[in-house]
Amino acid sequence: MRHRVAGRKFGMTTSHRLAMLRNMTTSLFLHERIRTTDGRAKELRRLAEKMITLGKRGDLHARRQAAAVVREQQATRKLFTELADRYRSVAGGYTRIVKLGPRRGDGAMISLIELVKPEDRTPGRKKKATKRTTSARKSGTKATTVNQGEPKTGKGSAGS
Repeated sequence: MRHRVAGRKFGMTTSHRLAMLRNMTTSLFLHERIRTTDGRAKELRRLAEKMITLGKRGDLHARRQAAAVVREQQATRKLFTELADRYRSVAGGYTRIVKLGPRRGDGAMISLIELVKPEDRTPGRKKKATKRTTSARKSGTKATTVNQGEPKTGKGSAGS
């Protein structure tokens, strides 16, 4: 059972895992998007969002806490100037993970993690359009939801 156990270990020692996450955080702040495995991207998101929150706070203690994680002074400077100003009015959700598919060599799922521009964010999700039939209108119940996208084909479909 994994009750109350947070985070992934990635089959590494603690020092190796922390060093990897610190390097990835630094690269994310410098390049604003990196490709990595799915699990690493999810762990990186936790750390990167905490660092951006520190950058928004902007005081000396927050700068020292961020400098203890971020490897390069240039990345720390960018975090506390450019990124802090960019996300000043945004309350969380600074990163986006886009799944790219399996890696050719070992089949590991690869994702792209990137810093989101505040103007790219949507304020809320749109609800799916529903279609009511005449009998459903009379009884007051909703019919099934109509999907506007392309039909999905799974592993068990006849086209495979």
